[in-house]
Amino acid sequence: MKTEKTFIIICCCILLFAVGSSACSKKRIFIQKKYHCFLALKKAYSEYIDTCLEGKVFFKDKSYLVYDDGEKKNFIDKLNNSDIEDMFCIEYKTSIRVPSYLEDAGRIRSDCFFRKIYGNTREEVEKNLDTLNWFGSTIKVNRKNDVIYKLKKVREELKNDVELSKYLIGSAGSYYWRKISGTDRLSMHSYGIAIDINVEHSSYWRWSNPNASELDTIEYENRIPLKIVHIFERYGFIWGGRWYHFDTMHFEYRPELLLYHEISIPTAY
Repeated sequence: MKTEKTFIIICCCILLFAVGSSACSKKRIFIQKKYHCFLALKKAYSEYIDTCLEGKVFFKDKSYLVYDDGEKKNFIDKLNNSDIEDMFCIEYKTSIRVPSYLEDAGRIRSDCFFRKIYGNTREEVEKNLDTLNWFGSTIKVNRKNDVIYKLKKVREELKNDVELSKYLIGSAGSYYWRKISGTDRLSMHSYGIAIDINVEHSSYWRWSNPNASELDTIEYENRIPLKIVHIFERYGFIWGGRWYHFDTMHFEYRPELLLYHEISIPTAY
């Protein structure tokens, strides 16, 4: 009897330890992810972000945004009402070729955050725009956070490969203050930090699936060479072709997501 009681006590202790360890592990992962997000944000927007502290992102003008609004959200909620934390809920992976269901890293955006960086209104954004020659097209791009400088770097690398020109000549544009088709969400083109390349060689999930909702299953399509994608990504632009809801002509400047992916990769010792 004594042995049986001892065994039960030991089992209970092991169970409590396991539960406690699991809880601690989850908390540790949460804290680590938050820390990685803060590092990525600070590095990607160093000219504008002062520090990240106590669940807030502080800007150099002394204002701040809450990192996590504390609300429980499903996929649609995050699309329509994202905080800063939500932007990192799906990791942007440069190795992915065909995204899995609802793997839309980068489509979830905090509008308040980007208004803070690039301009709160149409008028404010337009004061920050410069023109850029993009393979024969004149486009307007935001100069803040070195976006236009980085896009020039992309252009210079792409120019070296004439076989890619058919995908680049005839840009569908960059700056255009508007909402995303079929939504009330502001497009990243509104900030002058996105560019659509040649439409003729592009695929878009709504074109292929005109009656599909955000939660429906769809077939992936792409005709854009990955060589183009890798050059854009090298300079901080993410690609809409890495989204389940694919938009293969679309590239937008989101250095925080690429930095977060880089920071989060486990280091081998």
